[in-house]
Amino acid sequence: MENLTLARLLHIIVVMLWIGGVAMVTTVIIPAAKAIRSPEERITFFRKIESRFSIQAKITTLITGLTGFYMLYEMNAWDRYLDYHFWWLHAMTFVWLLFTVLLYVLEPLILEKLLNKYAIKESQKTFQILHNVHWGLLILSLITIAGAVAGSHGWFIFK
Repeated sequence: MENLTLARLLHIIVVMLWIGGVAMVTTVIIPAAKAIRSPEERITFFRKIESRFSIQAKITTLITGLTGFYMLYEMNAWDRYLDYHFWWLHAMTFVWLLFTVLLYVLEPLILEKLLNKYAIKESQKTFQILHNVHWGLLILSLITIAGAVAGSHGWFIFK
């Protein structure tokens, strides 16, 4: 198997694990946490599960970035950033960058402190905001995946 094919295969698998995990957190874990009445139990439940996914998300976003940039390099496809037909490439890069900043910078430096501060005293509101943000990230990710699959197979929305 050639290196480019292997990179593409690995890229798709880690994106599935990453965004599939985001879907699981958004549609199952946060709603389950919100259903717990005690704010202390709610945050304990959420942290226990989310901390495990956080490790997976960090590893998969790292591998996604490495394989994505490797494919661009190997294909010498940097000029696609200048062509609006490849809007999905911009979207993929944006989603990857957004999650990378969230996971590696904002979460440990800011978001963790905010969660500690508000998860108990404003629990319902905090978890609703958390849920809304996850829905936004999931929808953006799914639009990007749909565009990437369609665009990489020659279907362009804008002709």
